[in-house]
Amino acid sequence: MDNLGKMDSLKPLWQRISDNVRSSVTEQTYATWFEPISPLSLTDFVITIEVPSKFYYEWINSHYKNIILASIKKETGKDVQLSFNIAGKNKGEVSLQKTPINGVSPNGKSKDYDRGSKLNSRYVFKTFVGGPNNQFARAAALSVAKSPGQTSFNPLLIYGGVGLGKTHLMQAIGNNVLSEQINAKVKYTTSEKFTTDFVSSIKNNKTSEFSSRYRECDVLLVDDAQFLQKKEQTQEQFFHTFNELYQRGKQIVLTTDRHPSELYGLKDRLVSRFQSGLTVDIQKPNLETRIAILQSKAEQDSLNVPNEITELIAKNIKDNIRVMEGALVKLLAYSSLFNSDISLDLARKVLKETLGGDEIKALNIEDIIRGVSGATNVSENKLISRGRTMEVAQARQIAMYLCREYVGTSLGDIGLHFGGRDHSTVIHACRNVEKKMANDSTFNIKVQSVKSSIGA
Repeated sequence: MDNLGKMDSLKPLWQRISDNVRSSVTEQTYATWFEPISPLSLTDFVITIEVPSKFYYEWINSHYKNIILASIKKETGKDVQLSFNIAGKNKGEVSLQKTPINGVSPNGKSKDYDRGSKLNSRYVFKTFVGGPNNQFARAAALSVAKSPGQTSFNPLLIYGGVGLGKTHLMQAIGNNVLSEQINAKVKYTTSEKFTTDFVSSIKNNKTSEFSSRYRECDVLLVDDAQFLQKKEQTQEQFFHTFNELYQRGKQIVLTTDRHPSELYGLKDRLVSRFQSGLTVDIQKPNLETRIAILQSKAEQDSLNVPNEITELIAKNIKDNIRVMEGALVKLLAYSSLFNSDISLDLARKVLKETLGGDEIKALNIEDIIRGVSGATNVSENKLISRGRTMEVAQARQIAMYLCREYVGTSLGDIGLHFGGRDHSTVIHACRNVEKKMANDSTFNIKVQSVKSSIGA
């Protein structure tokens, strides 16, 4: 390998190495993980390649390292090392070009985790997928991020269920502040960590140091504040920390799993402080938003996942974005580890395991039309006709709403099944149903009954 140092030998050498790898994995695996790789540089001891993202690097390092190294040795006859460089705008910050394949960065620290502010750099507004469920919360967070402590949104409290994006949105505020104000002091913590630090400060007679650490920041981000419940001393300390920051015009952002008025075990004056600014909620995302979230995650990691796969996952996991994204990662893991193509059958297997064995529903538009007809006593012909009586129109809107929620096909396709209506009509119908479900308990019960009748 006398000419290994010559750049003109790099591409053909890497092509031969890639061909060896290709013979050891499935075509789907090769297309997903190896086709996006580009060779960058070559020396007598190191081949440097470029991968689309850190996720790619970690996955290849964990699952294909031995295959690649064996292929390199086969072609070169030497134990040449493989080095990675991650593509992207912040190339210099995340580059692993001089990192051996064991994955340790030059300074020994993760590039995705800011140890000063405790913020994850992946949590930014750009990667937060907006939808009707979080539109208001995202707008409020953006306003706070641009002018921390200068708006009436102080404190900003974001509440909602587990895995809906509260932490992402909160940390996006902190990351945005740090990117625009280089000297800003941003501190992210959880209520549990706040409690632990406080108890430790009492034990070591360092309460003044504890107070200073939390009260000297410009932006304080406290995640899962509901866990302050029934911890009276910690609540007292947090109350004074809150007051000190608020009086000095510093920004406070909180997240909880439910509205502050439902946080039993918190002192009234603390609940009052929580509600003194702006309280916004993040609801469960609708189908389109869930699909967009999965597609966004795939794009971030430069992965090509068929649309029918993302739709199937989004249709069956509705309540927790983390679980939904985890199912996508698990699907890719299955595909790679068992050298099998990504297919609907494999996706259903992964979903069945993720959902704890629950049956995966595969409803189509005809199923829903049939089910809504039976539950509302409106004939199938009337549902897809141009009839506009109140009874028929309402049943039709419910059917359209359920098609969007459970079938996952396009809005235009749904409209075609209902007398050739366009996508705007479907959107209008879905919004009407959602609004009425939120404001009319009787109607909400009716829709839930229809869901049950079609096995949704």
